Amino acid sequence: MKIEGKEYRTIWFENNVVKIIDQTKLPHQFVIKELKTVNDAINAIKVMEVRGAPLIGGTAAYGLALAVQENNDPEFIKKSAKELIQSRPTAINLKWAVDRMIKKLTGINSDQLLSIALNEAKEICDEDEKFCENIGINGLKVIEEIYNKKKDTVNILTHCNAGWLATINWGTATSPIYHAHKKGIPVHVWVDETRPRNQGANLTSYELNEEEIPNTIIADNTGGILMQRGEVDMCIVGTDRTLSNGDVCNKIGTYLKALAAHDNNVPFYVALPSSTIDWDTKDAKDIPIEERNSEELSHVEGIDENNKIKKVLIYPTKSKVMNLAFDVTPAKYVTRLITERGISEASFEGLKKLFK
Repeated sequence: MKIEGKEYRTIWFENNVVKIIDQTKLPHQFVIKELKTVNDAINAIKVMEVRGAPLIGGTAAYGLALAVQENNDPEFIKKSAKELIQSRPTAINLKWAVDRMIKKLTGINSDQLLSIALNEAKEICDEDEKFCENIGINGLKVIEEIYNKKKDTVNILTHCNAGWLATINWGTATSPIYHAHKKGIPVHVWVDETRPRNQGANLTSYELNEEEIPNTIIADNTGGILMQRGEVDMCIVGTDRTLSNGDVCNKIGTYLKALAAHDNNVPFYVALPSSTIDWDTKDAKDIPIEERNSEELSHVEGIDENNKIKKVLIYPTKSKVMNLAFDVTPAKYVTRLITERGISEASFEGLKKLFK
């Protein structure tokens, strides 16, 4: 996808370093950062220089390759793998990618280890890009159906950033939107601001602007009244972990959007690659819900008059703050799941038909 007219992916390996787009600087500054060690990769995941389940997985894969480049001792690699998995607990792609890397590297001679690690990390990223492209092709059918009935602009509401910045390319929730736009279908996106980190306002709107797709940023609590007014044709969100029963764990606030959509008969779709499906966890109560730094709520960042990024306190200094990063939307509120293999019901039976 494009930034200032130039094609980018979110992560790549070049000159013995991993390069990423530092998303903590967007939309105000476009900064390409170098990751030289596995600790750099771990920190990038923790502080959300990279974020979004598929991109976290890709970064973890390259992080393990950096660990091999740094020290190919098996114990160091094993320790690095454990620390990568612990860097963010909710997104299942992270553990999936690390486990896949370890499986690939087990029993390999030390002189081949680095080249195999780099090839596997690239394969994970290339695979995700293709998955996201296919999600877009499959999801396009939904947008086409709405457009063919409406014969007017399709208004889509999304939450957080499940765009190409959250993946390797294309995005999950945005991929159908990009495919519709490229096909000439008029679309307009209601972009939830997505407090506390404002990934909708800072990232989703930013990338939609770069692709010249009409969009409007709204406060997180505005979606309900727009649905009541008939100004939302469909919702589409991403997910950090989807259980095999169809329950969806995604950015905090997703559950409330699903409830509003259900009450107003607005279809609510979830877009995901198969790497985001958790086939093992059976109960949503067992999903580890990350609680992040209170400063993400109590402070906001922006550009001052000198074009410098500044953080300011907006809450009373004595107030307590809870910052849960994710919530769970029960499968009964999900219209359909859009995957790289097709569209399914949000159920074990539905997913099993696609992923035998």
